Amino acid sequence: MIKTKIKKVLAATAIAALATTQFANVFAASNIGTGSVTGDISFDTNIIWDDAFPGSATGTVTGIVVKAQVLPTLNMVISDKEIDLGVLTAGTPSTGTLDIEVGTNAANGVTIRVKSASGGLTNTSDNALQINNALTDGSQENYTFASTANAIDSTVTGFVTTGDLASTEVVDSSELIIYDTNKPEISDGTDADVTFTVSATSNAQTPAGNYQDTLDFTVIGNF
Repeated sequence: MIKTKIKKVLAATAIAALATTQFANVFAASNIGTGSVTGDISFDTNIIWDDAFPGSATGTVTGIVVKAQVLPTLNMVISDKEIDLGVLTAGTPSTGTLDIEVGTNAANGVTIRVKSASGGLTNTSDNALQINNALTDGSQENYTFASTANAIDSTVTGFVTTGDLASTEVVDSSELIIYDTNKPEISDGTDADVTFTVSATSNAQTPAGNYQDTLDFTVIGNF
């Protein structure tokens, strides 16, 4: 009789344990949901519960990208539309200048180049006559370009200007660098970034007449 009761107790205990195990298996799942991104299953991540009350569940969706864009800007302002060297006197240099202001957000700065359209100051009545140091017309004079970088108006760390042009004879239409930088800079509308200088010297044999040259300034943003 006692053995029978013991057997019943053991059986009841086993049934209770089995029920508890089955209940736990049904209701205590660790993976309780999914973290996801709309339209892209590659981000799907399990949400894991710690199987406890009170407790917590955690899931992490990784790789969400934040994007933005800053559009490029580049402006160049030249102070005047002409350089008037006036009446040339033999052997005496006559000079004139232009100021150039640049503003850009180009990461690697800007380059400004200038070129003479005719390779010298050219006689408007006879294009074969030029004021420069070439001897093609039998008369050697001087016609030079130069530039000087002015006070730095960029606040970007490491900003450097390296484009000062030493006085250079102009004998053709090759481009010359007059300003070169390595970082962005503001255009404050007040202080010119570079001063460009033209100088011409005639001699006693320079034919009389009106002389003219046309200059092209090219600014390049190094984005």
